[in-house]
Formats: sequence, structure tokens, C-alpha cells
Amino acid sequence: MGHGYLFLSTLVTLWVILDPPGLLPVFIGLTKSMTKKERSQAALRASLVALGVIGVFAVFGQQILTYLHISIEALEVSGGLLLLLVALQLLMGEQDEVDESKSSTVNVAIVPLGTPLLGGPGVIVAMMVAVQGVSGVDYLVVGASLIVAMVAVYLFLRFASGIHRVLKDAGTILLTRIAGVLLAAIAVQMMADGVLGFLK
Repeated sequence: MGHGYLFLSTLVTLWVILDPPGLLPVFIGLTKSMTKKERSQAALRASLVALGVIGVFAVFGQQILTYLHISIEALEVSGGLLLLLVALQLLMGEQDEVDESKSSTVNVAIVPLGTPLLGGPGVIVAMMVAVQGVSGVDYLVVGASLIVAMVAVYLFLRFASGIHRVLKDAGTILLTRIAGVLLAAIAVQMMADGVLGFLK
């Protein structure tokens, strides 16, 4: 019963923070120049990168931040700035001019999709909190909830190809601009949380 509650509570927390349905417009906007195969590869890479980043911070997060003298607030502000730059690219259409090479597909999957969109400060903090005070099997339970959450994220991103096909180019461009606005709001909120944390 205890393990089940820990699994569900961690999974729900991760799901709410990751918000896969809300990420779909941003994913489509960032990958609209890619083929279906490249988009699927980007979804897989982004999910794996996020899983790796979140996993590392879950295990070594506090030690890493302490060693580098980095606060969670600093992570939020820096992550927010990075997302804001991406949002401006989406809003101004600069994403259209990105080189459509294999390397650009990998780069988009790693930054900003893998991190900080998926493996961002919010989910990192949530995982660091989840592993505090647990031991033994509970570590595996928390790890399992993270894996399930990331599999769900990957499946949602895989649906993006079908959505892109339905929207066509005009609809995708519109969705890209909307995604830019949403991403800018997420970025500003992330930076605001960081600044408020500094003030406290």
C-alpha cells in the first residue's frame, strides 16, 4: 500500500509538471521542418535525455548543486532565459531558417526539448524531493514512476506526427506562433519563480 501510494503520488506529480498534452504544440513547432522519421527520433532522444538528466539529479542532485554553489532559483532563472530565447525564435519564425541537417535534429532533441522543457527545474526539484527520506525498495518505486512518466511523454510526442499531418503547413505555422506565446509565458513564470525564490 505504501509503495503503491508513493508510486502514484510521484507519477501524478511528474505528469502535472511535465504536462505532455501541453508540450505537443511546442514539440510540433520545434520539429515542423522535420520528416516523420526525424520527428519520431527527436521524440525518443528528447525523452531519453530528459530521463538521464532527471535521473542524475534525483541521485546526485543535491551534491551537484552544493559542489557548484548553484541554487534551484539559479536553475529556474537560467532555464527560463533559455526557453525565452527559443520562444522568440518560434514567434519570429527564425526556426524556419534552421539547417535541416541530422545534427540540427539531434540538437533540438537535446536542447530545448530534452532540457529544460522536459528535464527542467520543476521536475528536477520534484524528483529530488521524492527521493529524500526514502530507502531500499522505495528508490526503485520512485525510479519506476519516473520511467513510466517518460514513456507516457514519449508516446504523446509520437502522436505529434499525426497531428502535424492533419494541421498541414498553415495550421502548423499558426500552432508554432501559439506555442511561442505559451513557451514565453512558461519561461517568464520560471524566471519569476527563481527571482521570488532569491528574494525570499
